[in-house]
Amino acid sequence: MSAPGQSATPAAADPPAAGVDNQPDRPLFRRRPTGRLGTWWHRQPRQSQWLYLIPVVLLVYALPILNPPVLTTEPGSDFAITCFEMSKFALVAIGLNIVVGYAGLLDLGYVAFFAVGAYVAAMFTSPDSPYLKIPYLWTLPLAMVVTALVGIFLGLSVLRLRGDYLAIVTLGFGEIIRILATIIPAMKGQVGFQNVGAPPGTRDSGVPLFTNSDGAPWYWLTVTIIIVVLFLVGNLERSRVGRAWIAIREDEDAAEIMGVPTFKYKVWAFALGAAFGGLSGALMAGQIGFVNNQRFDVQTSILFLAAVVLGGQGNKVGAIVGGALVAYIPYRFVEIANYKYLIFGIVLVLLMIFRPQGLIPARMHLLTYARRARTWISSMVAGSERRVPRGQDGGAT
Repeated sequence: MSAPGQSATPAAADPPAAGVDNQPDRPLFRRRPTGRLGTWWHRQPRQSQWLYLIPVVLLVYALPILNPPVLTTEPGSDFAITCFEMSKFALVAIGLNIVVGYAGLLDLGYVAFFAVGAYVAAMFTSPDSPYLKIPYLWTLPLAMVVTALVGIFLGLSVLRLRGDYLAIVTLGFGEIIRILATIIPAMKGQVGFQNVGAPPGTRDSGVPLFTNSDGAPWYWLTVTIIIVVLFLVGNLERSRVGRAWIAIREDEDAAEIMGVPTFKYKVWAFALGAAFGGLSGALMAGQIGFVNNQRFDVQTSILFLAAVVLGGQGNKVGAIVGGALVAYIPYRFVEIANYKYLIFGIVLVLLMIFRPQGLIPARMHLLTYARRARTWISSMVAGSERRVPRGQDGGAT
């Protein structure tokens, strides 16, 4: 019996048992940094997400035509060309994100794959090349195959290394490709290749549809490729390969102990990342119409890496945002374009201090049925909390 004047709460006076959570109001899954919008988005079924994305995709396609006054880069730079540069950097960032974001391999020489793809398109379409001429669109898959083979060769050579050693070797590999383009006569060094091919098609006036001065068709082509690549990468990251990459990124030794063939999956990451880098290089070569050895320096490779870090490593949407921003800012603010490396350096330092996960951080739950499992566990926990334990109903004894 409880004493008069005292509340009958004997259970509250007892100390909590060891290992028992005494904070029943604490949620099982903490809210992600994306906030309420991100939580709501990830709770939607995949079919609903696709429906919500349709207006966004249409708006992205219409961007060069709309030319919003707030976003326009004119009169300093043609806005359609700027849109193509943004899409090109976004595609590069998606490929590099596979290597850096998913597999956790620091690659400072990614510009080498970009250069190989550009030279494949130039050497098989330019009249300055003595080699076999093929239609430009055929060079896109060819560039992916060649750069994937180069990525496999690099992976087999250096992927026994880790951390800083891997970064230094990949940086040297990027410089090797640039030097080879300088000293090999068939690659024409600084003279380069002119009149690189372009996709077919003409306007009503008979003018070619894909020209160097009009970036809108190139932008639409690149955005279409990005959508296909996102579909492939999204399914890949939820597969066994994607889970293996995440395990390698988090702890390579633990992944190998658990039976993950780490070396094989790291080579796959290099091959796929290289293929997308070569694809973006072939698109660049076709749009500019000129390729030489001066476009593939270390600074460009660092910008590619900055795009992935800025957007959020391991998040394909973050990579797109980071790549678009890295390409857009110098065209939007022409007056400070000469200081872009200084600006990006300061931004990255501030980002590492205040938001090290990037603008759009990656979600850690990348398993195939993670969403369904979280929903089921949350419902089970909520049901157990609603049931009051026997003997702790607050009544008098």
